[in-house]
Amino acid sequence: MRANFIISEVLNGLRRNLTMTIAMILTTAITLGMFGGGLLVIQMADKSQKIFLDRVEMEFYINDAVTDKDPACKTGECAQLRASLENEPGVTVTYIDRQEAFERAKEIFKNNPDLADNIRPETVQASVRVRVSEASKFNTIADKYRGRADLGVEAFRDDRKLVERIFNVLDGARNATFAVALVLAVAAMLLIINMVQIAAFTRRDEVSIMRLVGATRWYTQLPFLLEAVVAAFLGSLLAIGSLFLAKRFFFDNALRELYGVSFFARIENSDVLFVSPWLVLGGIALAGATAYITLRVYVRE
Repeated sequence: MRANFIISEVLNGLRRNLTMTIAMILTTAITLGMFGGGLLVIQMADKSQKIFLDRVEMEFYINDAVTDKDPACKTGECAQLRASLENEPGVTVTYIDRQEAFERAKEIFKNNPDLADNIRPETVQASVRVRVSEASKFNTIADKYRGRADLGVEAFRDDRKLVERIFNVLDGARNATFAVALVLAVAAMLLIINMVQIAAFTRRDEVSIMRLVGATRWYTQLPFLLEAVVAAFLGSLLAIGSLFLAKRFFFDNALRELYGVSFFARIENSDVLFVSPWLVLGGIALAGATAYITLRVYVRE
């Protein structure tokens, strides 16, 4: 009987304050949607970082004079450099001769004919490309060989700076998303406070009568708390639905080309499902705590 009364009061309260209830549902949905988007960016960054660490390379460009004497890197300084690198633990070495470097350059600039037509085999440098099995060894190998002119090294390329720039962008997007979510969370809390106060005010006579006949304070205030929780729960469901739509129509479309070359880890439906329970729990916790504090501070009946 008591459960039926509480449910009835919650439904009546939501209906009486319909416009505020809708505003709270939408604000909560946007807040949790932004927060969930930030969590998805974190997941994408973590998985993408693993991809980059598996692929990150350094490249030692060989002096032209050394390459002219030893095009295949089988003798002289180039061969010494190659052998020395191959003896390093956890290192994979690939020699890129001028012809292969030329073909790769032509492929890279195939959409820019003016540049592609000016590339000649003699204008590109042979190189020794190195990949390490453990990211912690990257600095050691780079510092040890990057200045070795005695081994034919003329220039050095490091993928880490590109990787760092990419993840700085992702970090910035995540931080901006969380900042907006924080502002919206404050707005949602203010709406909950107003919603609870208005609901309590409109039913003040009813609550007073119930207290006179022996109802506990917790029993009379529970419907107000549940109204906020129900609205937040509906908002969290709306937020989860919006994340699935964002995954389908934004992430998949905007990052399609990057996905195609495995540049970024793909955001899957399983990723959205993973963050969904946290959004529901976060919405309920935010609404429940705010409503409870409001009732304790502002509603004395």
